[in-house]
Amino acid sequence: MSVLAVPAAVLAADAVPAKQLFGKQNLPSKQPTQSLGFYAKGCLAGGIAIPVDGPAWQVIHLSRNRRWGNPDMIALVERLARESRAEDGWNGLMIGDISQPRGGPMLSGHASHQIGLDADIWLTPMPSHTMSYDEREVVPEASVLRRDMMTVDSRKWSKAHERLIVRAASYPRVERVFMHPAIKKKMCDTLKGGDRALLSKMRPIYGHHYHFHIRMKCPAGSVNCEDQVDPGPDSGCGKQVTEWLNRVKPRPVAKPTKPTKIVKPKHLMMSALPNACALVLNAASVRSMAEAEFSGGSNPVQVPVTAYAAEDPVAKVIAASDDFSVFIPPMGSIPQPLVRPATQ
Repeated sequence: MSVLAVPAAVLAADAVPAKQLFGKQNLPSKQPTQSLGFYAKGCLAGGIAIPVDGPAWQVIHLSRNRRWGNPDMIALVERLARESRAEDGWNGLMIGDISQPRGGPMLSGHASHQIGLDADIWLTPMPSHTMSYDEREVVPEASVLRRDMMTVDSRKWSKAHERLIVRAASYPRVERVFMHPAIKKKMCDTLKGGDRALLSKMRPIYGHHYHFHIRMKCPAGSVNCEDQVDPGPDSGCGKQVTEWLNRVKPRPVAKPTKPTKIVKPKHLMMSALPNACALVLNAASVRSMAEAEFSGGSNPVQVPVTAYAAEDPVAKVIAASDDFSVFIPPMGSIPQPLVRPATQ
């Protein structure tokens, strides 16, 4: 598609935050797969969806419609699910947000997850039964930390947690694994032998005390994808993790001496994203979920695309209509994470 085919309203859409444009897209673009731009400033062409249920995973928060990603990322998550269940004593993954159908900034919740190469994995194993749609919407954010948020709770933490995170970090194509500073400290204290070489990939960050976050390197040949700077060989177990813990240490709330000025967050506009993201927005959609659902990897999974048609508003629209622009996922109840620091 030429740039001339893109409506001027899309190319000059800086009157509208990019998250509103990408948040309304319910299916991916019918284009060759490309992760475009940076993890926190980009979009996704030709994304695919991980099946709602697999042999070793269940996707949660279906109303968010964020189970889309680069095929390489989806394959990696499925591999982690299968291997951690077979070898690490983990009952199966509960998979949270990956990306929106066309990536891009989200209506709520994340600064990253924009190019289909980030995925959130819950630190609670999936239950043995297949969860209903409603159960998936209210999965508790079960922290593995003590109440002081400074240390891991030994009653909630197991060696299986450690093995799961180590496995995720062990994949050469994984760039970083983000976790709460207290979990990072736990890994620093307990990992031994060759596993300690993986500590440089394990990065402390706010909020990640009930899930961890996998970030994958740009796939080979993705010339328009921008990798994050390599974390280097430092384990991050000394001064760095101590400084992070000091940042999250609970402190008394001081009474303000004068009214606090509320600063509105700046929204990413289309002009901040790669030019190709306007083409992604304007591209034709795949015509069905079946066309977009991933079926690769060593153990292909075939899931009826109408399995949740009675419960899932996305599936209802897809099953009943060719107009994929009519559904906007409900976002009002999604909790907002703490602001991330600039250096991850």
